[in-house]
Amino acid sequence: MGKAQRLVGDLANQNFLVTSEQGAFVLKIVPSSVPMDVLDLQNKALSHLATKNAAIACPRLCRTLSGEEIARARGPQGCDSLARMLTFVRGDILEAVGDESPAFLENLGRFFGHVDRALQDFAHPAMERALPWDVRRASDIGARLTYIEDAERIGLVEHFLDRFERLVEPRLSALRTSVIHNDGNPFNILCRGRCDDALQSFGLIDFGDMLRTCTVAEPAVVAAFTMLGRPDPITPATHLLRGYNEIFPLAPAELDVLFDLICIRLCISVSMSAYQRACEPHNDYLSISERAVWEALARLRRIDPVMVLGRFEAACDPPSGQRRDKKTILALRDRHLSKAMGVHYPQAPLKIVRGRAQYLYDEEGRAYLDCVNNVAHVGHCHPRVVEAAHRQMAVLNTNSRYLHDNLVAYAERLCAMLPDPLRVCFFVNSGSEANDLALRLARTHTRRQDVVVLDYAYHGQTSAVVEISPYKFDGPGGTGARPFVHKVPYPDGYRGTYRGYDAPVGQKYAEEVRRVLAEIEERGRRPTAFFSEALLSLHGQSLIPAGYLDAVYRSVRAAGGICIVDEVQTGFGRIGSHFWGFETQNVIPDIITLGKPIGNGYPLGAVVTTPEIGESFHNGMGYFNTFGGNTVACAVGLAVLDVIRDEALQARAAEVGGHLKAEIESLMERHPLIGAVRGSGLFLGVELVQDRESLEPATAAADEVVQRMLGHGIMLNTDGPHLNILKIKPPLPFSSQNASYLVETLHAVLTEMGH
Repeated sequence: MGKAQRLVGDLANQNFLVTSEQGAFVLKIVPSSVPMDVLDLQNKALSHLATKNAAIACPRLCRTLSGEEIARARGPQGCDSLARMLTFVRGDILEAVGDESPAFLENLGRFFGHVDRALQDFAHPAMERALPWDVRRASDIGARLTYIEDAERIGLVEHFLDRFERLVEPRLSALRTSVIHNDGNPFNILCRGRCDDALQSFGLIDFGDMLRTCTVAEPAVVAAFTMLGRPDPITPATHLLRGYNEIFPLAPAELDVLFDLICIRLCISVSMSAYQRACEPHNDYLSISERAVWEALARLRRIDPVMVLGRFEAACDPPSGQRRDKKTILALRDRHLSKAMGVHYPQAPLKIVRGRAQYLYDEEGRAYLDCVNNVAHVGHCHPRVVEAAHRQMAVLNTNSRYLHDNLVAYAERLCAMLPDPLRVCFFVNSGSEANDLALRLARTHTRRQDVVVLDYAYHGQTSAVVEISPYKFDGPGGTGARPFVHKVPYPDGYRGTYRGYDAPVGQKYAEEVRRVLAEIEERGRRPTAFFSEALLSLHGQSLIPAGYLDAVYRSVRAAGGICIVDEVQTGFGRIGSHFWGFETQNVIPDIITLGKPIGNGYPLGAVVTTPEIGESFHNGMGYFNTFGGNTVACAVGLAVLDVIRDEALQARAAEVGGHLKAEIESLMERHPLIGAVRGSGLFLGVELVQDRESLEPATAAADEVVQRMLGHGIMLNTDGPHLNILKIKPPLPFSSQNASYLVETLHAVLTEMGH
């Protein structure tokens, strides 16, 4: 004899805690309409777990006196029922424990990893049954939307359902499958004690929803419930995944869909709650976690799935090799690297270990929205670029003196994107090398030395281009301009001598160049080149007044010089309105230099010039660059062009950049610290001033903004002669959602600062 106590649960399925001298048991009674093979599936799975890993704490089956696993019973109204007796698993339900520590969540992940590893070879005829809780049946949600009364909530579910049907459903058939528990909610997980052993720490009950489905649905379900009630839902999920992956590793394809499976599982939950509540309006158990699920869905809607994927990848694939803390790394840098090699954010240097699209991740898995890395043009570690490099590197990586398709294919493709007569290519390893070579080409062609450059310009790190970079030679440690270098004022329409960006202003600044050309001629010399960017980067992403370059190019060419445009930062669609920066001024340069985004981080640079200038360089000296234009570099370059085209990144830069610029301009009404927003596309600068009349630079405030934004996970930096301009040059996958987050955070930071 024993005592029976009714347990909370569905009205149709009755559970009783039975205590007797023999111990504690759970009597489970279900209607006879429940298929026998479904109950047998649960029984066999419990037996399988006991055999494969007896340390997993879950119920064990108790047979009847006649040896039956499932007994038939007649109820008081004459209705048949099916009954099973299971051992009682002791422990506190996870819902009541409330432990949110990383170690606890990692241990929980390990526990489910053990469960799924034990179940991976389990099979049963009933495992293929249709079940509304199966994430693969997410499309069934649509039929239940009418039971959700709030229109905003319906829209929320429709958003995730649309993503699932577009991005996940076509990929499900390629994912591995196995039988999983499929209901790791806080009421089915028991906490049996805190220790380092995951199998001693937890227990698992209620196997009624188990079936064969995509294996990754298991951590998705557990992670979904782990997120409930958390202001930051992603962090606990990463801890859980780190532990799960340690025991039962997830494949890259599974990580790709994991975030969407988490979201769709929560959508299934609220749609089922709405439906079941309509069927059983008095059963409060059906809505026990509904409010928390809706809150979680609203938070997840505001989170970028790309960022989440990177965090999940970081959690499941920690950096290999020796891991040193930041203090140790800084000490080693100090010992073995020149102090001239600085770090970003010196007050709190970051240890960055991963990158994906527009995000970087530190050693703790924290995500940072990268708003300054214009090298990762198509996104950090873009899979098509990575694959192109890997594929070619596995076959051949050699110099350009052998015939190879990649070199001519890339040269042909690049020239086709430029106007005539820019048809002759040289390939190098960086923008600095490209500018160095461009200078050599100009001097060889003109047989002269004098160069005209914009004040505060920067064109690279080689000795030759440092000599034509006022940013370097007039800066700390610089020795001033060489006699053959002639500075002209950069055409600053905001705080320069002439204000505005229209054609008359452009003509006035062009007159400054004509004046310098006249001075060169008075000394009995003639210029070799005018060297400039088409939009001014270190000046704070500044636009050039209309007509400026056209007037300057006419004057320079009349004086016998050639025109070189540095497109290292402005090319390949970044400015949105045009593919190349020089197109904004309706000019065609004689030489164009390329770097940074051209290889998306792989060492690659290029110089493209005219046949006439190219022929001048064919003077017997020859030109060879060991790595420039190697087979891998050209494969990468081709992949970058493919991605820019296929993902319409120039149009994205125009759309997102335009939205971002307008939103920041709207902040000017509330924050007088913002003096101007300049630039185009995703090449923007936000100038901060103490006073909009005097234009006194707000240098200290700009630095404080950068530090505070970093605390919110947004990477910015400063530019300009006064270091008071926030530069915004993110990878082009940067989204409107990212832009909105940046603007919202900037508004909050400026408000906190009292500006």
